Amino acid sequence: MTPFPGGRNAIERIARFGYGARGAVYGVVGALALLAALQGGRAGDSRDALRTVLVGPFGAVLVGLIALGLAGFALWRLVEGVTDADRRGTGAKGLAVRGAHLVSAALYVGLAATAASLSLGLGFGGGDGTRDWTAWLLAKPFGRWLVALAGLAVVGGGLAFLVKAWRGNVTERLALDAAACRWADPLGRFGYAARGVAFLIVGGFLVAAAWHQRSAEAKGLAQAFALLRDQPYGAVLLALAGAGHAAFGAFGLIQARYRRIDAPDIDRVDDAARAAVRGMT
Repeated sequence: MTPFPGGRNAIERIARFGYGARGAVYGVVGALALLAALQGGRAGDSRDALRTVLVGPFGAVLVGLIALGLAGFALWRLVEGVTDADRRGTGAKGLAVRGAHLVSAALYVGLAATAASLSLGLGFGGGDGTRDWTAWLLAKPFGRWLVALAGLAVVGGGLAFLVKAWRGNVTERLALDAAACRWADPLGRFGYAARGVAFLIVGGFLVAAAWHQRSAEAKGLAQAFALLRDQPYGAVLLALAGAGHAAFGAFGLIQARYRRIDAPDIDRVDDAARAAVRGMT
């Protein structure tokens, strides 16, 4: 087992901080869903998790640190997508993964901004983020098709998570020995499976919004949990989803410490970004 306590360069340290922040958020998301399954009430999403941390001891400081970590994770996803730091390659699968990393970077920038706003006492801004951007897209030319494509992309991400949970090597990028992998592997698989199911449901909501041309049909993670709760044996399904998200959060903390991160130097990132811009012009 080879720890990386400090990281070799700034980008690696930022990435590890980012994995830890993401893990903390989804750990709280999972805990809230488990509580909802056991005690009743509404299971929340990542924003609700941030609110929960905020009202605890040193809440503003902790949420501020999470905001910095999520911003760092967004930067790492951008670096992964632009420089191919994980050596995914330029084949169809590699480009799809790198593209997904770029989308992930944008999403985590938004969540980091939300966390920063909370930490500074500025509030969230009104409305539901998923419904707001869906309504904005539906009002544009070809917006219905763009929302449908977004929904199908989310469904595809969910299927990818489920495939990874079923037969992927979730510990291949972890610097862990065989004994440690025996407990980290099922934890990671359970977490990826839970995220996969959530992605399938959220993607289905987006496709329904496109089909009916109604932004109210677009729903996020909290509504996905609610849908599970409304099924037969819903409390059990919600508990499994909550435990899975908690496992995903715990696996993120493991990644923060033990993931192999071949982070390029900042100069190399600048060069790769300039090359990508030149390629698009």
